[in-house]
Formats: sequence, C-alpha cells, structure tokens
Amino acid sequence: MSCSAIGLTTASLEPVSGIVEPGEEPADAAVREVLEEAGIAARATRLAWVHQMDRVTYDNGDVVDYLTLTFRCEWVSGEPHPTDGELTDVGWYAVTDLDALGMLDDDHRQRIALATASEGATRFEGGC
Repeated sequence: MSCSAIGLTTASLEPVSGIVEPGEEPADAAVREVLEEAGIAARATRLAWVHQMDRVTYDNGDVVDYLTLTFRCEWVSGEPHPTDGELTDVGWYAVTDLDALGMLDDDHRQRIALATASEGATRFEGGC
C-alpha cells in the first residue's frame, strides 16, 4: 500500500513530499513530512532513488537544480488524514490501483515503484 495525497492546489495524486529543514537529516525530514502532512508516524527504512529534478528558473532570474531523495518508509502508527491544510485528501491506495485512478504523473509513479520494490540498491542517475 502507498500513502498518497491529493494536494489542495494540484488536484493530483502524489506521494507525501517536502523539504529538508536546515540541519535536518534527509531521512528525518521524510518521517517528519509524513507526520505533518498525513498524520502518520513512519520509519524511513531505505533510500530508494536519488535524482535531479528538472531545472527551475525563477522570476528573479535565479536558476536552481533540486536533488530529490525518495525513501521507502514503513507505517508505525496512525491513520492517514490531512493535518496541515496543504492537502484535501490523504489515504491508503493499493499500488496496483494507482494507474486506474489516472491522477499520478510518471515521475511519482516511478518514485512509488522504486520505493515499494521489496529489495534493491538505491537507484542513482548518472555517475557512470
């Protein structure tokens, strides 16, 4: 099962996500974001994917490249529910049903596939 959410402004289904706070370890950020956005206590068990998102150019001319880390997390306690006003719906979805919902983009579909794989090393882009 995948805990996924429908965003308030996106109207699309996507895994819980967020930004690492200054001084915070990435796995701790993943666990915090799941609790803050979905009301679920979780434990990060594996780094599944490391990749660079598409370059973003802001109105002021700043150009940035964001690094995305996808973690596999396991449920510890709690039932999913919107907690911080960012999301309109949060729930458990069977991975096999995600395509039928038609609300998941290719990037998020790949993140979920890599995170829910039962085994495997972290996937890195480049570096060869």
